Amino acid sequence: MERTNFEKLDVYKLSEALADDIWNVVAKWEYFAKDTVGKQIVRAADSVGANIAEGSGRGSHQDNRRFVRMARGSLYETIHWLRRAYIRELLSKQQTQNIRAIISELSPKLNAYVRSIQERMTTNKAPSTKYKAQKHKLLTKNERSNQTH
Repeated sequence: MERTNFEKLDVYKLSEALADDIWNVVAKWEYFAKDTVGKQIVRAADSVGANIAEGSGRGSHQDNRRFVRMARGSLYETIHWLRRAYIRELLSKQQTQNIRAIISELSPKLNAYVRSIQERMTTNKAPSTKYKAQKHKLLTKNERSNQTH
């Protein structure tokens, strides 16, 4: 199966690594921890990649940017739950450092991805509505006859 464009993005690959690392850790927790903090952190981490994927399939730079911004919000939510899990002694210092390393690499790349989408939006602007209105203006009978002369 051929990969879609978002699957080729480093930012997406990092989001997968983050989600998979968190999943592997949370899967070993006791029921109560899994059912509370575990579900929250897994959903937040999974949402990072899901929003990158959905944004890339939306067809417009504006929608893509909006979903990548939601991905960034999900990343920040993941950080929140990571802190809660560490404070509640659900994660070891080493596990937290490993996950933080991925986040430290992913966060600036996610911000750069938002900026690159923004740049494409400003360089690939569609013609103004004023231009479109003039282009499609219906000509009167007099205007049509003047054009042929």
